[in-house]
Amino acid sequence: MAESTGAIYTAAGANLAIALAKFIGAYLTGSSAMLAEGAHSVVDTTNQLLLLFGLKRAKKPADARHPFGYGREVYFYAFIVALFIFLGGGLFAIYEGAHKIQHPEPPADATIFGHAVSGFWINVAILGFSIAAEGYSCFVALRSFQAEKEGRSTISAIRRSKDPALFTILVEDVAALIGLAIAMVGVVAAQILDWPALDGWSSVGIGLVLVGMALFLMIETHGLLIGEAADPDVVSAIHEAVRGEPAVRHINEVLTQHLGPSDILVNVSLDVDDALPGGDIEQLVGRLDGRLKALNHEVKRVFIEIQASGQGTESRVAQPTT
Repeated sequence: MAESTGAIYTAAGANLAIALAKFIGAYLTGSSAMLAEGAHSVVDTTNQLLLLFGLKRAKKPADARHPFGYGREVYFYAFIVALFIFLGGGLFAIYEGAHKIQHPEPPADATIFGHAVSGFWINVAILGFSIAAEGYSCFVALRSFQAEKEGRSTISAIRRSKDPALFTILVEDVAALIGLAIAMVGVVAAQILDWPALDGWSSVGIGLVLVGMALFLMIETHGLLIGEAADPDVVSAIHEAVRGEPAVRHINEVLTQHLGPSDILVNVSLDVDDALPGGDIEQLVGRLDGRLKALNHEVKRVFIEIQASGQGTESRVAQPTT
């Protein structure tokens, strides 16, 4: 998860700088879109700190109370992050935009070091800086995410990813860039058309983008939080490895579940040759345990049940729940 951590630190630093710049711009010019964007950046910065905390908690070793470890902590905090984007970013931006539509005001000029500066150009300069900083953050997150894509489309890779910290940062950055583009269009159009209410409408647009992204993240992290099977390719490889044992007559069931982004639990129900001595069964179980863990470094726990055919459900390849 080193890729996740690096992308999170980059995003946190960028968003903190962007938030300060936006709030300064909102204070100097009274721009509603700039204020909404500032709140969005604060929410994003807080979210990145929450994800880092979740990643740290997920590394705690298993104990008597949590014998399978704390890997799902990162799933919980990723869901909280999605909730924060929805409430702290999206709904606030919509509320602020609606207020500005009802009470439109042109951006106020500001005095900086004794010189009068147009509020419009202050907003444009800050938005330009924000787009550059957010673009770099998005580039880092996208580059880190490439390792997980494996030739799939970005949406497909996100839906099959088990590392919510990484895809949350990527989705946040994309939402931020879209929001900044909307804010820039709103500020420029309001100036050209002399229609201050467009600043408020751009804030509403930003809010709708954030709400949509938040709902998408909630759906994706919800599946991980309640328990998702390993990737179908991993499950298929487990089937092939087990079938390679001559003493295995039938695979009753293969169950997998992600206990964390890099922690897979495997439970296999097998029907073996009835004539197989107890010592040979122990050796079979030991071989399969080692083989499945060597097959994929994310397989940390393997449980093998010896049952007559039909006691488990039919052998199947589990599919992701999202």
